[in-house]
Amino acid sequence: MSHAPTDTPLTEEELLQVVITREEIRDVEFDWFAADTRGHVAQFLAAGDDTVPQAALQSEGLLERTHVWIDMRPEAEEPNAPAGGFDEHLTPAQRRGAFVYDRIPGRAGVYRLVAAPRAPFTLSDMPANVQAYLNTLRLNVSFGAPHLFIGPDGRAHELTPDEAGPHPS
Repeated sequence: MSHAPTDTPLTEEELLQVVITREEIRDVEFDWFAADTRGHVAQFLAAGDDTVPQAALQSEGLLERTHVWIDMRPEAEEPNAPAGGFDEHLTPAQRRGAFVYDRIPGRAGVYRLVAAPRAPFTLSDMPANVQAYLNTLRLNVSFGAPHLFIGPDGRAHELTPDEAGPHPS
């Protein structure tokens, strides 16, 4: 994302060195990933919020590798989006074993659970380089909580519905 334009594509090694800036993700869809205290993995849909943990921005290449690894897993279960409706189209990662959280509009750093896998995979199932990357994004929460706050420093905690505020259902 923050690399000088050239006529030649970046090598894999160069892509691993590309750092993403907050300016680049502000007001655009940006998906990032993290692990919880149990080693489960979640996809976070930031929806234009640039309040993502700094560690999520450290390597465009490792972020892409995480995305591809999850996208290449076979779907192992049916959608599990409790709210249904709009949320149904956000379940691909859940059908492959990852939790999915979507940012609550107008609430920086506040996410709601969209879909929860019945049989989640863990970091130990992932390639070593992706494990190492996600270990820098290990949040002190357990995925499956209905609402989470996650700050730019990577500090996270579960919110009550009142603290999370209103959100579309």
